[in-house]
Amino acid sequence: MEKNAVIIDLKNISVSFDGQPILRNIDLYIRDGEFVTLLGPSGCGKTTTLRIIAGFLEPDSGEVIFEGKVINGVPAHKRQVNTIFQRYALFPHLNVYDNIAFGLKLQKKSKDEIRKTVEEMLALVNLKGFEKRNISSLSGGQQQRVAIARALAVKPRVLLLDEPLGALDLKLRKDMQVELKNIQQRLGITFIYVTHDQEEALSMSDTIVVMDNGEIQQIGTPTDIYNEPKNAFVADFIGESNILDGIMHADFSVEFHGIKFQCVDKGFGKDEPVDVVVRPEDVDIVPAEEGMLKGTVTSVTFKGVHYEIIVDVDGFKWMIQTTDFVEVGAVIGISIKPDEIQVMKKSEYSGLYGDYSSFSEEFDELSDPEATPEDEEEPAEA
Repeated sequence: MEKNAVIIDLKNISVSFDGQPILRNIDLYIRDGEFVTLLGPSGCGKTTTLRIIAGFLEPDSGEVIFEGKVINGVPAHKRQVNTIFQRYALFPHLNVYDNIAFGLKLQKKSKDEIRKTVEEMLALVNLKGFEKRNISSLSGGQQQRVAIARALAVKPRVLLLDEPLGALDLKLRKDMQVELKNIQQRLGITFIYVTHDQEEALSMSDTIVVMDNGEIQQIGTPTDIYNEPKNAFVADFIGESNILDGIMHADFSVEFHGIKFQCVDKGFGKDEPVDVVVRPEDVDIVPAEEGMLKGTVTSVTFKGVHYEIIVDVDGFKWMIQTTDFVEVGAVIGISIKPDEIQVMKKSEYSGLYGDYSSFSEEFDELSDPEATPEDEEEPAEA
């Protein structure tokens, strides 16, 4: 197969559970050798999409195409894909060697071929010398590596990974992100990765597919998704964003906070209402009298590399990330360059996201539905 040719094509895929739409007319193609991440909050449909590609679930309508052939109805074990779940589903009664060899034995490979492949896989995941270890004696990260080795041993064309790093602690998770990306690049096979972790998606992916409410909101490179979000949902979900109501008076001229700013966007209607995104790291603090806008600092949080500052500008709470320290209560000026203002069309998400009036990390964590990642979007299995 030609490198970078389309390997998987989902056409007009829809799925409902108990009359509730989970996927709505999904169109998505994935190229051979690509690292694609399906990113979105709990219940957005990303795991359902993965299960349809794997063959664990049949769509109500639409076509699943693999290398040009429709594979609807082809059972999971006959598809050239393999899946790694958050719970690694390793066999506790088998040692590391036999876990990795399991699929090869089912394929009736010779003992020599099995031994050679298992050795290759152990080297790939940095577990040489672990062949005889019991699964129960391994750390979470080591079990994760065994699961990866077992999935790759049967040489799938596509590896599907459903929140595979969710059970690991933060440092190990970061290490495994690097490791997985290296493995994918070395083998050159297609990885389709599901996560709700924006940083994970940005650091690992060639392409990110942002999903919400059963629909694809945006597809693009990590840089595109971050720098040019298509709507307020994407802007808010990927990193931090100040999202304001604006009016696009003409090409390269947008108004917000009652002031006209130069920008680099064009192609909107005259005086069209728009959403304006400014990333916190793109805001410069200047003396109050020199600022395009002026506001009062309401909170300052030290984040190690930078300070996270909340500034009240006419009742709208901006977030600014800066290496400059300012005191709570200080009146400061805000300066924004034209290419740091991103203008988006109004959408169903307009008005739902924007300022940081209720911002606190503790509140974010308490309200995070991903606290129980197993409660994904499939009530049929509950």
